[in-house]
Amino acid sequence: MTETTPGWLTTDELEMARARMPILYVEAVPVRVDDSGEVTSVGLLLRIGPDGTVSRTLVSGRVLHHERVRDALLRHLEKDLGPVALPRVPPSLQPFTVAEYFPTHGVTPYHDPRQHAVSLAYVVPVTGDCRPRQDALDLVWFDPREALSEAVRSEMPGGHGALLKQALAHAGCVV
Repeated sequence: MTETTPGWLTTDELEMARARMPILYVEAVPVRVDDSGEVTSVGLLLRIGPDGTVSRTLVSGRVLHHERVRDALLRHLEKDLGPVALPRVPPSLQPFTVAEYFPTHGVTPYHDPRQHAVSLAYVVPVTGDCRPRQDALDLVWFDPREALSEAVRSEMPGGHGALLKQALAHAGCVV
């Protein structure tokens, strides 16, 4: 049995690790697709950040020690979208991109003031009933063109707007 409990590092140990090495994450862009596989809508989470700001974001989270990437992706999808979201994780776990988050602005389009993080990013179709859990306030489904609007992407901190644009381009949506 693989031990993947959320407390694999204490808060202090995690801060120390973040200060010394990149941390591996997975990110998922939940989508609804039609019978031909074309993206019809994109799900964005509404969250309140530690500073009290409200923003839109993607499903995201750390890969735990001794946890497979597939398992981490499914765990975070269930944690954020609920147990009956019915995600269809692709058979090949090749991400559409690898996003490198740096604590310094401008190194890449992605920024995380806490750490240097490397994130494997996936577009994941979901077919079930999605109900946000944990720290998400809501899940809003957008038409792909609306999701790509500057107004929506500007509500996504840390480069998630750029990642969303890449995800939809990868899925064949007009950018």
